[in-house]
Amino acid sequence: MPVIVVANPKGGVGKSTLATNLAGYLAAQGHAVMLGDTDRQQSSRAWLGLRPPALRPIATWDVDHNEVARPPKGTTHAVLDTPAGLHGKRLDSILKLADHVLVPLQPSIFDILATRDFLQKLGEEKAVRQGDVRIGVVGMRVDARTRAADQLSRYCEEAGLPVLGMLRNTQNYVQLAAHGLTLWDVAPGRVERDLPQWDGITAFVAK
Repeated sequence: MPVIVVANPKGGVGKSTLATNLAGYLAAQGHAVMLGDTDRQQSSRAWLGLRPPALRPIATWDVDHNEVARPPKGTTHAVLDTPAGLHGKRLDSILKLADHVLVPLQPSIFDILATRDFLQKLGEEKAVRQGDVRIGVVGMRVDARTRAADQLSRYCEEAGLPVLGMLRNTQNYVQLAAHGLTLWDVAPGRVERDLPQWDGITAFVAK
């Protein structure tokens, strides 16, 4: 059962947006998905409370803030949203469960610098070095045609990390989240510019 962790110790980078929409994609594929949230703000859990019951189900993965246990049987995929400031023993315990780690990263130099030590720490983990845990970066609120996007791509290339996709800055995510929805819960024509930006991300977590 794949466990996909969405992590970046910096706050405000779009972790919950990435985690909830990824869970929505997996649910749309017919998987039995659970979404967990180790952040004290519980943004992803609150989003689940807004989700209309008629939609494809995404179950709540109840996790303790300090200790994360494996999801219960019957789950085929799990997505875990994590807090800002993730480090130390909490990071180690989460990595023991992870098959994939997605790192949402905005293209400003300040965000890149704030995330650099975290990415280095991930790269030093035994499970990552052995290939048991795979890491990918997702550009958040970025126009792929800009110099900022080029800067992000160059940084990730130097770090030896793949950029799985660059998600544009759009109100679609904000408006859908307010109703417990994801890109995969509405008519494709409404989000036709956004769906192709997820192709690299969904291919990555399918491996």
